[in-house]
Amino acid sequence: MRKRLCIALPASVVSDTPHLREKTSKIGLMGRAAAIFRVDEIVIFPDTSDSNQKTEMDLVSKLLSYLETPQYLRKKMFKLSPDLQYAGILPPLRTPHHPLNRRMKELRVGEFREAVALSNREKQTLVDIGVEQPVLLRGKELAVGKRVTVKVAKIGKVVEVGLASRDETPSYWGYTVTAEELPFGSFLKKRDFDLTVATSKYGSPFADVAGEIVGKWKEANSVLVAFGAPSQGLSDIVRREGSRLSEIVDFVVNTVSMQGTETVRTEEALIASLAVFNVFLTLKR
Repeated sequence: MRKRLCIALPASVVSDTPHLREKTSKIGLMGRAAAIFRVDEIVIFPDTSDSNQKTEMDLVSKLLSYLETPQYLRKKMFKLSPDLQYAGILPPLRTPHHPLNRRMKELRVGEFREAVALSNREKQTLVDIGVEQPVLLRGKELAVGKRVTVKVAKIGKVVEVGLASRDETPSYWGYTVTAEELPFGSFLKKRDFDLTVATSKYGSPFADVAGEIVGKWKEANSVLVAFGAPSQGLSDIVRREGSRLSEIVDFVVNTVSMQGTETVRTEEALIASLAVFNVFLTLKR
């Protein structure tokens, strides 16, 4: 079974950024970091009782999902929205499921693609996989607009594909985005991850617990790494829920020991933490 890496971000992750253009840029940086370090799922969770949380959560979720969607599917998957006004500044992911090839003659049998259903009839569906013409998915009538992963099965006058899952793909295939309604502590209980790591300025220095984390990381099938908000850390968020952070996660760690600034922004902590985990786990293989 492929190990699943999930990160949890608070809905107010861009609350300290006033303009939509800068919010978009910051969310793009976080999505790019998630892809670089092969994150499978990004969970956005409510971290205050503010009525604007849904608006914030929708913005972060929509922009992260837009970024993850292959360019050739975006117009079909997303309606015009004020939230996407500055989507053009989002960085390209350049992941394997964002192929540069847009030509049917360069397709190869066995190649995986993301697709969206265009029309269906009599147990077959025409899907867009990002080449000049739609291709045929036999044996399935998918709802128009549904996004799926497919595998090229036949190349001829008509290109045929079959349904596939992300687990079948030989390389990293992007992340999914989950907008979680439950607060952080309740969300943890619902999902039951094998290993949970919270990042905090007041956590144990990573070097002091690295050996323990690596041991559990190797055995775990699902791992969660969680981050705090610009105005409050995870400890503060969880305290308002009536819990202590150290009691609901496996590790509370500081991945930026001896920081030279008063605060480390969430997007900075995300990059720093995932880089530390990536390097250390690679060295210990």
